[in-house]
Amino acid sequence: MNPAAPILIFDSGVGGLTILAEVRKAMPQAPVIYAADFAGLPYGTKSEAEVAARVCGLLGRMAERYQPRLICIACNTASTIALGMVRDVLEIPIVGTVPAIKPAAALTATGVIALLGTAATIRQPYVDRLEREFAWDKTLVRYPAPGLVAAAEAKLRGEAVQAAVADAVAELMADRWSERIDTLVLACTHFPLLSEELRAVFGEDVRLVDGAAGIARRIASLTKGQDFVRETSDFAVATGDGQGLAALAPMLERHGLMRVTQF
Repeated sequence: MNPAAPILIFDSGVGGLTILAEVRKAMPQAPVIYAADFAGLPYGTKSEAEVAARVCGLLGRMAERYQPRLICIACNTASTIALGMVRDVLEIPIVGTVPAIKPAAALTATGVIALLGTAATIRQPYVDRLEREFAWDKTLVRYPAPGLVAAAEAKLRGEAVQAAVADAVAELMADRWSERIDTLVLACTHFPLLSEELRAVFGEDVRLVDGAAGIARRIASLTKGQDFVRETSDFAVATGDGQGLAALAPMLERHGLMRVTQF
């Protein structure tokens, strides 16, 4: 293993920065490349076939170019649809991101859990299996909140998003189960970026659960004993308009990604 081989963290946009933050805490010495498919955003409104083809194609090309030691698909939609296919194609460890239903089921006192995700994520058979295995005796209220993806991206651009967050979950707040929801699964890596705004809507007594810390622990476990050398500063690569990407540079620098290049 080349000590300079990076960990590649891939997402449709900026949501995977929540995973990156936890990886930094667990493995500060590890070189990282952050990859954002802004040209394909949002994934949650695409068909399963579209997501699978796009993710497999991009990760195949990125693996060839950057020679990572491990790839983290830091996107619930991409993971629940394409994780198995990517693992079949690439001969390096692939870590996916799936809804944190198991820890939520252990935390809930009322037995009512809300699952916030994209429309594509919440309808996946993978989620059905997680519910059957870990929350069979709970009430899991699945709610598509694609507006939260755009709100998270807007927040990182410095925009006020509280009203947009409230609008995105308005129907859930009117649901017959809403008063008993005490645990909220953030089944999209974008959503923890909106923790403050979500708490303002749901109240401080509702627990917000995501899988970022667990994903970082899994990455650390799979790379345990490996040597790390950071020969250059960490950076981001992204698909999409170059001018738009340049506008994100200050925000990415705050996450230790000192430059962004177009892929």
